[in-house]
Amino acid sequence: MADLQHLVDDADRDGIQKLVVGAVVYRDERVLILRRSSGDDFLPGIEELPSGGVDDGEDLRSALARELAEEIGWSGPLALDRDFVAAFDYVSGSGRKARQFTLALSGNARPIVLSDEHESYRWITLDELSDTDLTDETAQAVHAWAAPRR
Repeated sequence: MADLQHLVDDADRDGIQKLVVGAVVYRDERVLILRRSSGDDFLPGIEELPSGGVDDGEDLRSALARELAEEIGWSGPLALDRDFVAAFDYVSGSGRKARQFTLALSGNARPIVLSDEHESYRWITLDELSDTDLTDETAQAVHAWAAPRR
């Protein structure tokens, strides 16, 4: 998965106007989910994977590294799973066609340090996925990641 540019090229060809990256961060077959701060202007209180928009001129890997640094306090190089990427399209709050690319990486023993954007986190098993309020698209991305592990 060294080169993710083909994903960006495909999105551009498909008329996508906004790119978003997210991560299935896992540890011992558990997945990290974050709860947005209840006072946040954007989707307050929902659960989500670490994720965020790709800035102009930023590649997907750099955007994900920035988002993980901002949201869970991680820095340094990312060891992404080579064979996993999930994608889904939606219309953003501003009315733009958006595509989220969800990648995966291990969170072994790395501490989680939340920004003010999130108020809590938890590690869930796949069996606990139905007890979250993740969007259907995000839950499907987690299921896609988990499928080869079952």
